[in-house]
Amino acid sequence: VQLVESGGGLVQPGGSLRLSCAASGFTFSTYVMRWYRQAPGKERELVARIGSVGGITNYADSVKDRFTISRDNAKNTVYLQMNSLKPEDTAVYYCNAYRYPYDSWGQGTQVTVSS
Repeated sequence: VQLVESGGGLVQPGGSLRLSCAASGFTFSTYVMRWYRQAPGKERELVARIGSVGGITNYADSVKDRFTISRDNAKNTVYLQMNSLKPEDTAVYYCNAYRYPYDSWGQGTQVTVSS
């Protein structure tokens, strides 16, 4: 199983970024895909998830109406579109693939929101 995140970087407050997570080594369409983030000195938190069937999505309250998770099963890729970014969104963002009992993580991509 391999998950490779990309798309992080430095952005000004109010800006946008789109993260991508390319998956390989497993049947992508059957896994729930999730984005987590971890800021310095804080615990890792769930940002968004998308189901394997029907694409049902859920979001943390802190990102609702600003972030959108989506998946392209033909490309084995999950995305996180982040709009109206705030300094408190600064963190390392991790992609996660879950289907009991399997739970796999990417290496993370840094997102920094600063002027």
